[in-house]
Amino acid sequence: MARRSLTVRVLGGLLLAGASLGGSARAQPVDQRIEALLQQMTLDEKLGQLTQYSGDWKVTGPVTFSGNHQEAIQAGRVGSMLNVLGSERTRAYQDVAMRSRLKIPLLFGQDVIHGYQTTFPIPLAEAASWDLAAIEASARIAATEAAASGIHWTFAPMVDIARDPRWGRVMEGAGEDTYLASKIAYARVKGFQGRQLGDTDALMATAKHFAAYGAAQAGRDYNSVDMSERMLWETYLPPFKAALDAGAATFMNSFNDLNGIPASGNSYLLRDILKGAWGFKGFVVSDWGSIGEMVKHGYVKDNRDAARAAITAGGDMDMESNAYRDHLGGLVRGGAVPVALVDDAVRRVLRKKFELGLFDDPYRFSDAARERAALNNPAHRQAARTMAAKSIVLLKNEGKLLPLSRDLKTIAFIGPLVKAVADNHGGWAVTLPNVDYSKFIVTQWDGLKVGLGSGTRLLYARGSDIEGQNRDGFAEAVAVARQADLVIVSVGESAAMSGEAKSRAHIGLPGVQEDLIRELHATGKPVVVLINAGRPLVFNWTAEHVPAIAYTWWLGSEAGNAIADVLLGKHNPAARLPISFPRGEGQIPIYYNHFNTGRPAPADGVAGYSSGYLDEKTTPRYPFGHGLSYTTFAYSDLRLDKAHVAGNDKITVSLRVTNSGSRAGDEVVQLYLRDRVGSVVRPVKELKDFRTIRLEPGQTRAVGFLIDREKLSFYNEKLQWAAEPGEFDLMIGASSADIRLSAGFELAE
Repeated sequence: MARRSLTVRVLGGLLLAGASLGGSARAQPVDQRIEALLQQMTLDEKLGQLTQYSGDWKVTGPVTFSGNHQEAIQAGRVGSMLNVLGSERTRAYQDVAMRSRLKIPLLFGQDVIHGYQTTFPIPLAEAASWDLAAIEASARIAATEAAASGIHWTFAPMVDIARDPRWGRVMEGAGEDTYLASKIAYARVKGFQGRQLGDTDALMATAKHFAAYGAAQAGRDYNSVDMSERMLWETYLPPFKAALDAGAATFMNSFNDLNGIPASGNSYLLRDILKGAWGFKGFVVSDWGSIGEMVKHGYVKDNRDAARAAITAGGDMDMESNAYRDHLGGLVRGGAVPVALVDDAVRRVLRKKFELGLFDDPYRFSDAARERAALNNPAHRQAARTMAAKSIVLLKNEGKLLPLSRDLKTIAFIGPLVKAVADNHGGWAVTLPNVDYSKFIVTQWDGLKVGLGSGTRLLYARGSDIEGQNRDGFAEAVAVARQADLVIVSVGESAAMSGEAKSRAHIGLPGVQEDLIRELHATGKPVVVLINAGRPLVFNWTAEHVPAIAYTWWLGSEAGNAIADVLLGKHNPAARLPISFPRGEGQIPIYYNHFNTGRPAPADGVAGYSSGYLDEKTTPRYPFGHGLSYTTFAYSDLRLDKAHVAGNDKITVSLRVTNSGSRAGDEVVQLYLRDRVGSVVRPVKELKDFRTIRLEPGQTRAVGFLIDREKLSFYNEKLQWAAEPGEFDLMIGASSADIRLSAGFELAE
């Protein structure tokens, strides 16, 4: 209480401390409170609001601050911190801010990417669920836990479209498709931000990385991006617009240059599109050191010039480059940068602090009791288990090897990831200092052992390491396999092999893991392979010879239980790939909604002078939207209520789906469209809608879609969003390559 009284004495004239001064201060419009505060701020204090530094816990980039954090905060020279975890630590730092002249509270940000203490599947895995409600719920739980620990702001969701699995950060996004990624971006923002900013279970969301980062050349992180304006607007910008429409509080610059202009200094992206055409009212934060990195890009000569370029382009907060702190004041005083640009950026940052309620109570998020309750909520673990099961993609299941028969007496569980612990977290997981993750994370071994119970004997052999050429464990693995009725092999990447700065030129199964699978297959025992990874991998021999394959990604805290739920049939898999799996690196980038070209490639190889390869098919190993179930589904009775539409007419599409198998299950019914002739060439098909339905064995349900003008529109050669008259193909199927029903219709002049 004494702390609040001090706030009143210093800020009483500004009417900022509404909680202490009573209703009249709280009723004052936020804009007036911001302007009153701005009038009291020195230029250095303004620049402090635009400066963010990392705290003393786990860092996610090269630390540039060499001074004393507490002295800088107390001097009003820091507006935000990242990597400060827990209610106790955030409260301690906020105490220092409350000793500054104006007592402006700090913002605490954190990379809460797929969970806080309770870790959910990596975002690409969640995207495989195609379950928007579950994805939103995952972000909601992450926000609840993080906000209770003093965090105000997450640097998520990443909404970059990614069509190159060599890029390590593919694991952070929603895959290759603009429509699906936009829906997921919206859901994640809603999940993080909850009912409204200011609620103590809500985090500010960050749409990142603006823009086109996922198209980095050669799949190399931080690399250049060169693309047409139409590609930018049609493919890469829509998920950002969806995040903005969901209310995303902040945006983050990308590291790449776009058509020769680094994103951190790109006024076309920030001023013209984001703050101009889209009317974004939040603030833009740089990625770690990205303002200063414009020097190495060769776009500016030094950090002073970088500060000028970034603030002019529309960057509001500088994360860990010191450019604003060290140089922006001199630029303003020398007339090179108008103070109005600084004031606009400061207003944007302060507005979010007001919306969060931090001026009324700087400590409202740092609540130890709420933190204990949130981090020990058993419902969070159950939600993580459910989400993880929903994310597992059944790629292959010949002979109905899965789910595992209860008649099996002995199972051999072999591979370097069977008993892995931390790897289950995947990249970008938060690691808290007070958590024993060896007990918190459910390994695949523990999950299956508990799931099987005492009726089945479970044998183990490591077999090989993840990387390296050591085959010393092969003999033991084969011997163990020979004792079993069935072999399960768990292979893949380590968690450290995907994420930021973890691009791979070769994306095959690392080391000798596929050789291990060959040896186990040669025993003649039935083999099930689990592949754990943060990206699509190449595993052609396994795909062609092993009867059952499940892609288990990195599933988080409940990985072992979720995998057991799927293997044992407690959960019937329904996940679908959000990204195409190539046959080889030479096909990359590979994605389903490509143009046809003037000499279309045949699916099975080169026929004459066509757009194909001499040594490989042009089709992916597993296509976008692919995923199997333990049951089967039949599609029938496709109907369109009209075959010709004009103006704003809509077409009602209906069909019937029947569970033709013996188990209850979910089917993701996917709708694709193709504009046959356009003023610019159009893709061979584009996902435009989907429905997930649950059916009991033998049950039939009607499924409906609505085709409106928006679904028929695209960016033409003048970058106008419009639908053009002509003929369209409508395709309904179980994946982009498994079209079950089709029809045509026409849009009139």
